[in-house]
Amino acid sequence: MRRRTRRGSVIVEAAMMIPLLLYFFLGLVEFARVGYTYFTAQKMLYTFARFVGTQQGVNLCDASEITILQAKNLALTGTTDSSLEPIIPGLTPDSIQLRVERVDPASGEVAECACSAEGCDASQGGRPPDFITARFTDGVSVQLRIPLIPTDPIQLRPQVRVPYGGT
Repeated sequence: MRRRTRRGSVIVEAAMMIPLLLYFFLGLVEFARVGYTYFTAQKMLYTFARFVGTQQGVNLCDASEITILQAKNLALTGTTDSSLEPIIPGLTPDSIQLRVERVDPASGEVAECACSAEGCDASQGGRPPDFITARFTDGVSVQLRIPLIPTDPIQLRPQVRVPYGGT
């Protein structure tokens, strides 16, 4: 008689624990999805910065430069002509921000390079930058989808700095 009572309690305990374990597993899957999205966004920015930094004759101070637009499309969709859907939904070429930087010889600090003849504007005779930094202007928004738990979207803000020339 005691054996039957124990068997019944094991089934009741399992019935109580299975939903909790399932909920825990769903939470882990959602946080893994957030991590995957972050690293995908970071790789997209790296692709953009490296493409721009290795092309010859690109005017980094002109946002309408065709090579910069092609690099943005390559990063977002995998093609330079944006014929495919974005890898991360909701991102557009305007979402990617380019910043050219140079190391200040006096302080050794990295700072934004001015778009002028004394700065990094090659079309006006300026020297090339030391680094290209890319980031998303508004970040990447990810909504957690855990049943019965309302959550605010998580803003991911990856940033990538690549040496000019892509080395």
